[in-house]
Amino acid sequence: MFKNIFAALGVLALIGLLVLLFKFEPMLQRFGEFDDQAMQVYSELMEQILETGNAAEATIWKAKVADGLSADDVEDVIRNVANEHNIKNVGELPLYKQVEAMTGKPYRYMKIYMFCNAMTAARMVDYSDAYSAYLPCRVTLLEDKTGKLWLYTLNMDLMIHGGTPLPPALKEEALRVKFIIQDILKRGASGEF
Repeated sequence: MFKNIFAALGVLALIGLLVLLFKFEPMLQRFGEFDDQAMQVYSELMEQILETGNAAEATIWKAKVADGLSADDVEDVIRNVANEHNIKNVGELPLYKQVEAMTGKPYRYMKIYMFCNAMTAARMVDYSDAYSAYLPCRVTLLEDKTGKLWLYTLNMDLMIHGGTPLPPALKEEALRVKFIIQDILKRGASGEF
């Protein structure tokens, strides 16, 4: 009797495995066409989501600003690093001031800096209109609820490596912008001119 039960369970498990393979095989085949770093990017994304329970937290890079640096200090470094790398500051949004104007109460520091290389942006949009949603590159200087300053920006790895490989020249440009944004984040947080 146990032999028949185990045989039936084995057949059911085999059928279940075949159904899963049949259902997911096209997905796995398509995933094989993705950038060679896609699996690592998705794995890190999933680890972050499981660790934090927050999808937004999993899709950003952040850096704590060194103690003793003011928002003005960080802003000077951010602008200097952007100029050094020849990436255009296309706008600044002092969001905390808008909140204060609307509520009549002080609000913690929150300012969004927008950077763009217009030609790289045009090439990304020529590749896929969806990339327009990632433009311009944003860096946020934010005072957390304890009064500490942080820099936040979008993790570009999903955009660069998360699908089929970008054309080589475009990927090189995207990696250069990633380097610049990470340099702004790193040096802005440390105060390093």
